[in-house]
Order: sequence, then structure tokens, then C-alpha cells
Amino acid sequence: MSVSEADIAFARELFAALPAITTRKMMGGLCLYSEGQIFALLHSDGQIFLKAQGDFVPEIEDLGGTRWTYTRKDGKVAEMPYWSLPDQFLDDPTEASAFARKALDHL
Repeated sequence: MSVSEADIAFARELFAALPAITTRKMMGGLCLYSEGQIFALLHSDGQIFLKAQGDFVPEIEDLGGTRWTYTRKDGKVAEMPYWSLPDQFLDDPTEASAFARKALDHL
């Protein structure tokens, strides 16, 4: 399953205030970049994840972001450095872009 054109358009619009947004389809999803730096993923189910490191991790978790994990073939759970975009940012491109800018500042 791959991301829909509508979901891609939504994500690009949500983060439109960030400079030089580019995208690349990968493994059924979409990577979002600002000035060449990956900062978010769009899963095929439409869910958006921000890349988080350092002091930004507890901030995104406090706002309800959950870490992206998956179970490998051997049964072990793998954790990725991406957290779901908290719901309060999904309806406000200005706030979503500002929050993504914070994520970028910690990368």
C-alpha cells in the first residue's frame, strides 16, 4: 500500500511554512525534507511522524506523541526515532510548521 496523493498534499500543506520542502516515496510511505534534512514521515495509513532527538523527545511525548515501533521477523520490537504528530497540530499548519521547526532544531 502506498500513500495517497491527497495525504501527500495534506502533509505538504501542513508544513508549507518550512523552507524548501521536498518529498521522496520510500517503502510505501513518504519522507518529508526541509532544506535536505529529513524531519517527518508519512505512513501509508496517513499518519504523520516527526523525527525527534534530544530534549525534543520528552516534549513530543508530553503532548501525546507516540514512538513508531514495529515487530521484526524474529519477534523483537524495533524502535524508530520518529513520534506521531500530536493531534492538536493536525488542523493548524502554522502550529504544525512551528512544531516541526523545533524538531529540526534538535536534529
